[in-house]
Amino acid sequence: VMSSFSAGDSFFLSSLFPEKFSVEHYVTLFRETDFTVWVWNSLKFCVIVATIQLVITSLAAYAFARLRFIGRKYGLMSLLVLQVFPNSMAVAGYYILIYRFGLVDSSLALIFVLAGSAYNIWLLKSYIDGLPVELDEAAMVDGANQFQVFYKIIIPLAMPQLAVIFLFSFIATYSEYVITSIFLQTPGKMTLALGLQSFISDQFAAHWTLFSAAAVISSLPIMIVFMCLQRFIQSGLVAGGVKG
Repeated sequence: VMSSFSAGDSFFLSSLFPEKFSVEHYVTLFRETDFTVWVWNSLKFCVIVATIQLVITSLAAYAFARLRFIGRKYGLMSLLVLQVFPNSMAVAGYYILIYRFGLVDSSLALIFVLAGSAYNIWLLKSYIDGLPVELDEAAMVDGANQFQVFYKIIIPLAMPQLAVIFLFSFIATYSEYVITSIFLQTPGKMTLALGLQSFISDQFAAHWTLFSAAAVISSLPIMIVFMCLQRFIQSGLVAGGVKG
């Protein structure tokens, strides 16, 4: 924060407060860069990816927690194995797919790559396992089918955990750099992480103070989302760890 209000491009200060306060970096950020475009692109990706993850995660977690079907055991084992490997290990495969199928600058392809999370499925499944099965049985006695049990009973009760999953997905997409840098090449489609990197990757000058100003403003969306969901987060984080 102090660096963003100091003049020049030096990130390090001789004291906690800058000798001369200046807002020139914030003015430059909005007037001479595509910062607003980067923020819009990032927020758009975050909301879409987090929403898709909620849909996929809730359906998959309910199926693994409540339904009995062929391949259920091996499906759970596969999800467990997938959690061991980070997405960055698939970078070589993404390169091949991008250039073989012409997916450069494809926002839709990037959304599908970021929209899956085995960890979130396990997290929500653990939470649903802790909900009484008697609620499902009572609803079915009253004539409800599996889908009605899912969206009328499980979804409202699992709302704290869904809020945590949405927050995790939002933050992960908002700060994603490695995979995004592979798919997106056009400046107009760059996300915030790629844009911030451009401030300090110049071979002739590193604009650290401009980077600091952008980083300060970039933290605001995460803070707003966190404050909006904070009443769900505490109960959602601990509820999935204990069954019963």
